[in-house]
Amino acid sequence: MITTKARVEDSFGVTLAPLSVEEIYSQADNPANGAVVLMSGMVRNQTDGKSVVALEYQVYEPMALQVFYQIAEDIRNQWTDVSRVVIYHRIGRLLVGEISVVVAVGCPHRGEAFAACEYAIDTLKHNAPIWKKEHYSGMGEDGSVILQSSWVSIKNCNHEGGTEV
Repeated sequence: MITTKARVEDSFGVTLAPLSVEEIYSQADNPANGAVVLMSGMVRNQTDGKSVVALEYQVYEPMALQVFYQIAEDIRNQWTDVSRVVIYHRIGRLLVGEISVVVAVGCPHRGEAFAACEYAIDTLKHNAPIWKKEHYSGMGEDGSVILQSSWVSIKNCNHEGGTEV
């Protein structure tokens, strides 16, 4: 396993607490930046035609943080002007509309900031040990509400046009 340390100017975390876009943006901001690109993933109300009522996230935190550190190191190797990398993911049960992940990258130029932010979220989805349980509701033949759920690794979540991870 690669062991990487975070730079002081970066910030990473896994939390039960709601994520604040404003706080994460401010952590990525820096007077040298010409751009801060921020991506927030949220729980949407449907997946594959199923009505989603909530998602439940679990993570192996020590390894996830190592993945976050490695993402930041990879970003700096490819986009050397990046000044800040911020990655936070929520765990626990989240309702529709709640933010599950926020990635922010600060950089002097917007092109690099966009590319680095996209790299960060794509790599997080494929490498971080994060799982989600999707909770659905539907109608039975008798009109009763039926609740279902299933666990999915986020690396298997390739829904086109979706925003949750």
